[in-house]
Amino acid sequence: MNTVSVLTRYVQVVRGLLRPTYHPERYYMRGPGPACVRRMGGDGLQAGG
Repeated sequence: MNTVSVLTRYVQVVRGLLRPTYHPERYYMRGPGPACVRRMGGDGLQAGG
């Protein structure tokens, strides 16, 4: 059982090196942040125009 877990971990590491699971949408903020909301005064959402 220990050999299987070591082998599984090794496969996971190699897979991570060959095909990283980086997703930029996880790290970039979407929408106005708290500073923008404070600066605009209110909820930060305005009618476009």
